[in-house]
Amino acid sequence: MNLVELTGFLIRNIVNDPDMVSIKQIAEDDEYVTIEVLVDESVMGSVIGKKGAIINAIRTLVQASAYANGMKKVKINIDSF
Repeated sequence: MNLVELTGFLIRNIVNDPDMVSIKQIAEDDEYVTIEVLVDESVMGSVIGKKGAIINAIRTLVQASAYANGMKKVKINIDSF
C-alpha cells in the first residue's frame, strides 16, 4: 500500500461520508513526499481531533510506514473545501 492509499484509508474510516475526502500527492523532492488532504468543512473537526491529536496520529502512522519501507519523509497538509 502506498502512502496516499494509506492516508486515504485512515481518513476515510474516520469520516461518515468518504466521498467528502480528496487525497493526492502534490509534491516530491529529494527529502519529502507531500500529501494534500481536502475534506469538507463539516468533517474537518473529526479529522483534526482535539488539539490535533487525530491528524498527528495519522501523520505518525504514515511516517512509520514510510520509514519501514525505506521511503522519504512525509508531510501531510490538510485543508477544507
